Amino acid sequence: MWSKSFLSTVLLLSVCVLLTGCRGAKLSVADEQMARGEYYEAAATYRKLYNKLKKPSERTVRGEVAYKLGMAHTKLNQNARAAGAFRNALRYGYPDTLLYRHIAKALHADGKYGEAIQAYNQYLMIAPGDDIAKTGLRGAILADKMRTNPTRYKVANAKLFNSRRSDFSPALQGDKLYLTTTNENVTGANRSEVTGMKRGDIWEVSKDEQGKWQKPEPVKGELNTDADEGAVSFSPDGRLMYLTRAKRRQDADTKVEIVTSARSDASWSEARPLDLIEDTVYNYGHPSVDPTGTYIYFTSDRPGTYGGSDIWRMRLDAKAGTLPENLGPSINTSGREMFPYALSDSIIYFSSDGHPGMGGLDIFKAQLTPSGSWKVTNMGVPVNSSADDFGITFYPGKEAGYFSSGRGDARGYDHIYSFELPDIKITITGTVTDFEEEPIAGARIRIIGRDGSNRRAVSRDDGTFTFDLERGVSYVMQAGAKGFLNARQEFATDTAEQDAEYGIDFMLASLTVPNVVENIFYDYNKATLRPESTVALDSLAQILRDNPGITVEMSSHTDRVGSDAYNNNLSENRAKSVVDYLISAGIDSARLNWKGYGKTQPKKVTKRIARLFPQFKEGEVLDEEYVNTLSDEDKAAADQINRRTEFKVTSTDFESPL
Repeated sequence: MWSKSFLSTVLLLSVCVLLTGCRGAKLSVADEQMARGEYYEAAATYRKLYNKLKKPSERTVRGEVAYKLGMAHTKLNQNARAAGAFRNALRYGYPDTLLYRHIAKALHADGKYGEAIQAYNQYLMIAPGDDIAKTGLRGAILADKMRTNPTRYKVANAKLFNSRRSDFSPALQGDKLYLTTTNENVTGANRSEVTGMKRGDIWEVSKDEQGKWQKPEPVKGELNTDADEGAVSFSPDGRLMYLTRAKRRQDADTKVEIVTSARSDASWSEARPLDLIEDTVYNYGHPSVDPTGTYIYFTSDRPGTYGGSDIWRMRLDAKAGTLPENLGPSINTSGREMFPYALSDSIIYFSSDGHPGMGGLDIFKAQLTPSGSWKVTNMGVPVNSSADDFGITFYPGKEAGYFSSGRGDARGYDHIYSFELPDIKITITGTVTDFEEEPIAGARIRIIGRDGSNRRAVSRDDGTFTFDLERGVSYVMQAGAKGFLNARQEFATDTAEQDAEYGIDFMLASLTVPNVVENIFYDYNKATLRPESTVALDSLAQILRDNPGITVEMSSHTDRVGSDAYNNNLSENRAKSVVDYLISAGIDSARLNWKGYGKTQPKKVTKRIARLFPQFKEGEVLDEEYVNTLSDEDKAAADQINRRTEFKVTSTDFESPL
């Protein structure tokens, strides 16, 4: 197949040594296969030779073969096997200090980050100035952190698109998805010497009338041949396909080139070389045309490349002889940069093993800054894995699409995965009740955000309500209902990129009946307010601020114990203590009155009281006659209920003289 491995090989080696009658498991045969990028065949030859070299005198050559077998497995993305082969080479004394780095990279790509970190450190003791190893070490450390702190992306195997071989480089275009496949039904009969699979073809996936994806089918027309075709992109109108073609030749080096195919109705024409690129010496592949049709981005090993392969671009309207533009060291490294995807004129995605990452090729986002440089960000886990991750495509206007990855396949086959970044869901829910905790249906709730949002809702039959919110915004909420005072609350949502649910309940005071103020406490047999009363008193003050047109009577009530005169005097003083506190909190004294009722107004059991104290029936009046019939325990509970502080709205038309 034509794949990331094949292109990388040609880009790195650009050598073709012809086989001249040598047969069998000889080292020269395997070396020639390796030089041509025939990794599958080379690995088999090296393995056969390794198993035959058992004499003590063959120890040195066995180490060399093990080393080269490790390199072949690396090219096939068989990283566990590569690590084992490299360790065998080390055991047989293969004399190359880079061996330690190869072991570290194989462990890194196999997801064994702890072992990889140790191996990188061991190598850096020998070669402290090796930038590739330093980057690898940073990547292994970063990978371990990314694995334990995944992003919000949701990734799933797109099983419908995948065969039993490699399927990769998806590309969304209109209502279709195009992909490269090496399944058993592709055009060419020959198998790739690189992987042992058939060479790649372009297939397409359509949707049915219900909008559901169907199974992939070969594109119609003359596009697919016995060569490797793959990694497609399209002109903005979708009528011209840009793709990569790599054809195996016996008389010359195999080259990777960008070709084009035109669509006529549902059929694609025979591919022809892209006229824009006149150079035939170097390799060009992985084309990506930006949405405006201005630039074509691609991978190449042409002069000026920083490493094995770089990301370049050219204007599609460039004149003959125009040279490509290298995207520079912010994107390109001493490693491999491949599979560009131009989302816009300022955002591209690409794959690299030269930036710190999970182990193999990782997908990175590059955003153009005002200074003209690129800000590069690893897309993190779960988009990236220890395997090769590459060939991303997006649905228009969405943070969702498909990419390809070799994860979870020990054979080194690639498969297509879907990805989606769900919208952050931030909500606030609550309930509107009266002071007896009974739900208020039809209450009006209004929420105003500092971002300019202004929305309204009505509470449901059970008093509940829900709003969707934005991250990092301050809000003011107000609730009101007929026959009740308004209530107001403020809060701010977090800035964290994660789902969140907030809860705020409103308790509305009645305009027609007294409202019990819970959690107001006094010193024993005194009118002195205890410190733990502050929260309730401040909430009461806020109600008065939120409803500036009302006046209220504060009342205090006692239990049955003690004389009438004593209880009247105590309750009078306690009610006045509450009024004094409210005045100190800035409430106009003209809006406040107080009254001590002693034990003359015993409490009537409400639904709430009956729920909290099931020994009392709803509607029962806790007067002295009734309480005296109770057990000592229930008497204490009844006395507790009767000892209360209430406020009652006396008018709603107060106007401040100021």
